[in-house]
Amino acid sequence: MAKESLKAREIKRAKLVAKYSAKRAELKKIMNGSDYDAKRAADIALQKLPPNSNPIRMHNRCKLTGRPKGYIRQFGLSRINFREMAMAGLLPGVKKASW
Repeated sequence: MAKESLKAREIKRAKLVAKYSAKRAELKKIMNGSDYDAKRAADIALQKLPPNSNPIRMHNRCKLTGRPKGYIRQFGLSRINFREMAMAGLLPGVKKASW
């Protein structure tokens, strides 16, 4: 189980990303323009945004345990919880492979 503070930090990052996404997209659009002065001003404004508002800093975590590694994106679970739930028949449409 991950520490509660790590889970809370990820939630806080997700809120910051959502809050600044429109502003960040607008500044990125200006950065792709051709006017040098506007690009420079947009770059400075982009650097002044909080570092955690960048979506790159977010990390996928298991919804149940908060485990950061072995994350299966389609289910939002770690590999360990995925296997336990699949074997218990709690995930619809998932069955053990045999060939």
